[in-house]
Amino acid sequence: MLVACLDLEGVLIPEIWINVAARTGIDDLKATTRDVPDYDELMQFRLDVLARHGIGIADIQSVIAEMEPLDGARAFLESLRQRSQVIILSDTFYEFATPLMARLGWPTLFCHHLVIGDDGAVADYRLRIQDPKRKAVKALHGLNFRVIAAGDSYNDISMLSEADAGILFRPPQNVIDEFPQFPVTTDYAALANAFAEAELGVSKRSEPGTTTVASGSDYALQSASEAG
Repeated sequence: MLVACLDLEGVLIPEIWINVAARTGIDDLKATTRDVPDYDELMQFRLDVLARHGIGIADIQSVIAEMEPLDGARAFLESLRQRSQVIILSDTFYEFATPLMARLGWPTLFCHHLVIGDDGAVADYRLRIQDPKRKAVKALHGLNFRVIAAGDSYNDISMLSEADAGILFRPPQNVIDEFPQFPVTTDYAALANAFAEAELGVSKRSEPGTTTVASGSDYALQSASEAG
């Protein structure tokens, strides 16, 4: 049985922090996991910036309320869900992501929580577990699932490495250069084809009857038009 594990920001939705930076004019908030490998270092920096500028959870949620999934993302996700189980593994927070999950058709999301003060300030964050993406894939392997994963950033690399097959989607050049072992895709039609090719490779390593082999057109039924 196959499970597809996807990153959220940069793969299915725009980067939340970049949108917050654009709305507030605070350039320091433009830094993401595409730029900074150490997630705790990045989050501590963000928390400090929010505190210095008096930006609270309501300000961030007002930005998110106006965001939409990336063009073609929901169609791709729906077609992928016809072929496999899908889990979103993200380093975002439930306090951010809920409105966007509704716009994506409520896929399963594993992510973290924020600590919000009585005054609405973002005081801290709580990881679900250290290295959650990799450990989620490892747990799925322990349940005898095969896993294909897709992401775009430094914080996705351990997930892609742990999976039976890993795919980069619209990564920055620095990530491409540092991790050339992963195929790179830049649109949903190509990502659908990469999933199909990966499934074929995974199925060859599986016992007969444990994996359904799909063609790229099966994955791209609704998303292929995005490539045009």
